[in-house]
Amino acid sequence: MRINPVFVKGLLGSLVSALLLTSCSTGSQDRATRDPYPYWEPGAGAREAADFMKVEVPAGATEVKGAVQANPQEDVYILSFRTDRATAIEIATDLRPEKPPTAWNVSVSPASELFGHLGLPEPGTLKGSLWAGVCPPCVKDYRRRNVAWVDIYIETLNAGQARVYLHAF
Repeated sequence: MRINPVFVKGLLGSLVSALLLTSCSTGSQDRATRDPYPYWEPGAGAREAADFMKVEVPAGATEVKGAVQANPQEDVYILSFRTDRATAIEIATDLRPEKPPTAWNVSVSPASELFGHLGLPEPGTLKGSLWAGVCPPCVKDYRRRNVAWVDIYIETLNAGQARVYLHAF
């Protein structure tokens, strides 16, 4: 029996196509269908955000809140707490920004609305807040080698208190 080479070539092409399609599959249901992005990771809070950023929430801090937002490229971690102003500045300094926290120019419409998930205003809309940003790998902060960027906002409150907002990915 002689096998037709055109038939074999077509059959092999079909098999290769089928293998490629199934190798790209994530199972019975595509993840994008199961987990529409972005979404908030259930059960992930302040501890997970602080662990990712390698930030220690100060003893005595109050109103500690955090969350993790899952995204297709990289997850976003947010953390906020209330502490004394000197401690807030120490936390910003420990992040090793190239410039110390400076006055933030209030934006009318924030680029994202992350902190609303925690019941807080977006820090970029707060008058009188300070801001610093840092790329930990760029400043050779190897403690945070898995963190691409950290924003820190410090909102001045009354009686020497401050609210710290941290946003990292």
